[in-house]
Amino acid sequence: MIRQALHDGWHLTAAAGPVPADIAGRTVPAQVPGSAHLDLLAAGLIPEPYLDRNEAELVWAHRTDWRYATTVSAAPAAEDERVDLVFEGLDTVATVELAGRTLGTTRNMHRAHRFDVREIVDGSPADLVVTFRSALEYAEEVERELGARPHAYDHPFNMVRKMACSFGWDWGPDLQTAGIWKPVHLERWRVARLAEVRPLVTVGEDSTGRAEVHVTVERAGLGADPELTLTATVGEHTATVTVPAGATTGVAVVEVPDARLWWPVGYGEQPLYDLRVVLAAGDSEPDAVLDTADRRIGFRTVTVDTTPDEIGTPFTFVVNGERIFAKGANWIPDDHFLTRITRERLERRVDQAVAAHMNMLRVWGGGIYESEDFYDVCDERGILVWQDFLLACSSYPEEAPLWDEFEAEARENVARLTSHPSLALWNGGNENLWGYMDWGWQERLEGRTWGLRYYTELFPRIVAELDPTRAYSDGSPYSPRFAPEEKHPNDQDHGTRHEWEVWNRIDYTNYRNHVPRFCSEFGFQGPPTWATLSDWIHDEELSPTSPAFLLHQKAEDGNGKLERGMAPHLPEPADFTDWHWATQLNQARAVAFGIEHFRSWWPRTAGALVWQINDCWPVTSWAAVDGEERRKPLWYGLRHAFAPRLLTVQPREGRPTLVAVNDTATAWSGDVTVRRLSFGGEVLDSATISLVVAARSAAELEIADSLVKPADPAREVLVAAVDEARSFHLFGEDRELAYDPAALTAEATAVDGGYRVEVRAASFARDVALLVDRVAPDAEVDEMLVTLLPGESHTFTVRTAATVDPAAFTAAPVLRSVNSLAVPPVRA
Repeated sequence: MIRQALHDGWHLTAAAGPVPADIAGRTVPAQVPGSAHLDLLAAGLIPEPYLDRNEAELVWAHRTDWRYATTVSAAPAAEDERVDLVFEGLDTVATVELAGRTLGTTRNMHRAHRFDVREIVDGSPADLVVTFRSALEYAEEVERELGARPHAYDHPFNMVRKMACSFGWDWGPDLQTAGIWKPVHLERWRVARLAEVRPLVTVGEDSTGRAEVHVTVERAGLGADPELTLTATVGEHTATVTVPAGATTGVAVVEVPDARLWWPVGYGEQPLYDLRVVLAAGDSEPDAVLDTADRRIGFRTVTVDTTPDEIGTPFTFVVNGERIFAKGANWIPDDHFLTRITRERLERRVDQAVAAHMNMLRVWGGGIYESEDFYDVCDERGILVWQDFLLACSSYPEEAPLWDEFEAEARENVARLTSHPSLALWNGGNENLWGYMDWGWQERLEGRTWGLRYYTELFPRIVAELDPTRAYSDGSPYSPRFAPEEKHPNDQDHGTRHEWEVWNRIDYTNYRNHVPRFCSEFGFQGPPTWATLSDWIHDEELSPTSPAFLLHQKAEDGNGKLERGMAPHLPEPADFTDWHWATQLNQARAVAFGIEHFRSWWPRTAGALVWQINDCWPVTSWAAVDGEERRKPLWYGLRHAFAPRLLTVQPREGRPTLVAVNDTATAWSGDVTVRRLSFGGEVLDSATISLVVAARSAAELEIADSLVKPADPAREVLVAAVDEARSFHLFGEDRELAYDPAALTAEATAVDGGYRVEVRAASFARDVALLVDRVAPDAEVDEMLVTLLPGESHTFTVRTAATVDPAAFTAAPVLRSVNSLAVPPVRA
């Protein structure tokens, strides 16, 4: 097998559509892999799409066709040689031509396309042209042919196999990319090639690792189809089998005695083994090798327990026999322009998930099947991956051409990802079962297909055939084994639940109204960090209602929900600076509130996946890490709420109860000191409670009435502490409490690599934060949302390459807390 990359010499031209006069007829250099927007940006022909209101200035591109062209020189094919032109990804509706001959058309960005060009290449230069049609106009055409189906948002993204959020979402821009978004190359090969390699990896009861390597062989079809040899090697262990003449499949089973187990982070190590697969022409001579493939595998078992119990249907991940509480987040594409996402960027993002004590990421169904780099990084870090099939918030026709495209992309991607130990679940799609039941679809569908057979027939059949080592779920939310009409998909007692009444309609304290078996989506919005906001939004008077700010707030009535969401809890902000801090803080508070509630119900509740960890551009959203990779206060709130050992005060039978959650491999024991204090530090009551919590479990501890009945609710706090864990319980909302706005003093000094900031509290100070990006855009602080009792101090470490006045870190708007928003109530 000889591969020749075809990434050089490409040019881009607008082929048709409402193209601006200064772009029409222009030909510019094109980056491959890449996209039309990025090529025009590099040529200086369009403004930065993410800046200010430029997104709205680029709507013309939605209905524009693009022509990519280069010149290819390839030697003529030998008599027994195949020459294939391979596009790993075309975005999206494309016609491919070589030397003036049409090779074929594509209409799915989620799969590869291969064309036999052996009869075309002759050693002379040949024009390779890829013409992209407007995906929006194609989708509208399919919609007219098949009949409209209900979908979220404005465009019929459900009619074309393109990343759904390319058409805009309630956190993403509507830019509708086009281009050659994955590598393209020529492959020259003889006799046969490895068309598919699927290692199905399991572990026996005797700890023997078993790699069952399934291959699909494509025969050249030129001359004889001889017997082939398939060899699979894992470390020092090898298996060789014969693929009979004319056969196109083979299985080699490699056994590894005493295999080291791969574990999720927090449960053990992540050993990975190199797998080498060799296809040879019937003998072992080196020149007989026809094709090779390399994978990394990890030995582990993974299932999802949905065995009915006295409550309903659990949804608990089980890895190597160990029941796992899934602590994690939903994942969207990390940049709207996909080709800008590098392995290094993915490493930074997954490392942020690990640092926040997460063990799972859910690849959401409105994005993409991620790159090998993403799954490799999750393999290495021990992050379990919940993988959606790519359907989201829409009804989907089950007729051609959609059915065939869904089947092709599902087969390709299930086979592609089988080697990754991090992959834990295949999921049918996002909110489509729920949408059918609750979003008025049934009346609008009038009996037309809407996608049910994808979730209940096509996808489970493909997973059972190609990847039976993993579980499959019809959707999220979903009640396992029930049709939507039999048991509501979002029933709290069965399977997975999405909690969106909080945020959309009701206060975040209502998280406690439900005890789901697994909450796979919930969240609350907040603006990006100040540096990101000011980098990308240049309204002269920056405010929640300024024009560019509103374009970077995609949620319906998003700012209204932000303000209604914090109104019951926080003092009214005095200005936009306070509003920015208060909405960020309320986001962190709301999500942490939900996580602590869900974790307190383990093992009844077995997972909490926050919406969402990341952003794809600078925007007000649910993300914990903004589009410039800066950690929002929410990220620190997640790290606290997902801590391996957690103390939290939760209502049980109408009274405050201390719940200790132990997500470690060892028992947690000690004496919990519980005190009721005045904000000034006076101990009003105290007690010691003996704590014994088994590994991977939770325990409820009763608190005496005298500790939870304050004399002055506006000026008292309950504090529970053991080891490094500490919990604070207030007796009213922050807006009702008598915080001292001047509780904090601080001193900053320069140290190697940044600054050290010591903050001291003279009175109770809640959620102390340093918003250090206001001082230097590259600055990061090690901790945030730290609560201090009177007389306590905390030393923050700030990392930055900038040289600044240390005093800049010690006052508002950099040093913040709840206290800095408060105006103490006047005592009678």
